[in-house]
Amino acid sequence: MSTLPNKLPTRRRALKWIGAGAAVAAVPRGLFAQEPTFPKGAIIRAILKDYAPEELAGGATLFHEHLQLSPDFSARFAAASAAVRAANGLPPLPARGGPGRARGPAEPPPDIMHNVDLMSEEVEKTKSAGVACIVDAGHADMGRDINFIRQVSMKSGMPIVAGGGFYTQPFYPKEISTMSEEQIVKALIKQADDDTLGVYGEIGSWDEITADERKVFRAVGKAHLATNLSIFTHTGIPGKSAIEQLDILEDAGVKPNRIVIGHLGNLVDPNVYVHKTICRRGAFIGFDRQGGFNDAQQVPMVMALIEAGFADHLMFSADASSGYAKTVTVFLPKLKAAGASDEVLHGIMVNNPRRFLAFVPKRPRKK
Repeated sequence: MSTLPNKLPTRRRALKWIGAGAAVAAVPRGLFAQEPTFPKGAIIRAILKDYAPEELAGGATLFHEHLQLSPDFSARFAAASAAVRAANGLPPLPARGGPGRARGPAEPPPDIMHNVDLMSEEVEKTKSAGVACIVDAGHADMGRDINFIRQVSMKSGMPIVAGGGFYTQPFYPKEISTMSEEQIVKALIKQADDDTLGVYGEIGSWDEITADERKVFRAVGKAHLATNLSIFTHTGIPGKSAIEQLDILEDAGVKPNRIVIGHLGNLVDPNVYVHKTICRRGAFIGFDRQGGFNDAQQVPMVMALIEAGFADHLMFSADASSGYAKTVTVFLPKLKAAGASDEVLHGIMVNNPRRFLAFVPKRPRKK
């Protein structure tokens, strides 16, 4: 449940808090952080066109969402999570709805992830909350069809940045285990060209990093050097592999400011030790499962990082499959109530994602 004393924000409040849409014109720019600067020739590569970073300054960018996953993705994810809990001697998670609760037959919700019209309507709703761009974090091993994402962007009018790569061990194509690192690099570069990628992500590990996952991480680092695409990650449960992920990517030659270490809202630590360590090294940290009833435990961690001077290293998103505006409409109000300023929230939601995504291309756009 929300910890806010008042009801959820109106569209006007949400826009004001991130300095987006109509509020950009209404609120003097001096109230917000200084606009970031970008290298000459830098672009943000969306699936339909390249944007100058300044073109996306009118609203929030959600850096980690999912517009399409395979129908069996949730079951596979749950099975992998259950296996990790069992391996660590933890009991199974309780069934949804609580023990003993009777469940009647229910009409399944519409499958918006496989209906262009329904997904386009869902994405279009985010505009009124002040969202200017969405990053889709899926790829083929999760069941994403890049043409679906392209059609949704065309129909909704929302700039969508396509992520790419290989997800985690439980989801890898079988051939990953026999491919060399260099073969994976070539596959990643081909993905970037053929699918018009704007970022590598989400690239992950599951609990302890496996040998194959280390191989993929090293290959992603090398593919970054060949393309200049930034990288965002999926960490283990909860955030076990965060530091090692950053180590592997840095060792491959990736600069920390081109990396987001993801899911660190799951690593609940009042002292935010790992979070601060990653920020001090120059990388971003992702609070990317925000907008739900468990947000209360992340608010003090975010506020501690802001107070420590690390607002420029924070990234927020929902990692959602519906309700894509809820980072803005649910999570930001909780931070506002805790004392986060308009200037800081604007910097996190509008400036940080553009700084992360903007790159000078090393390869021409094919489409």
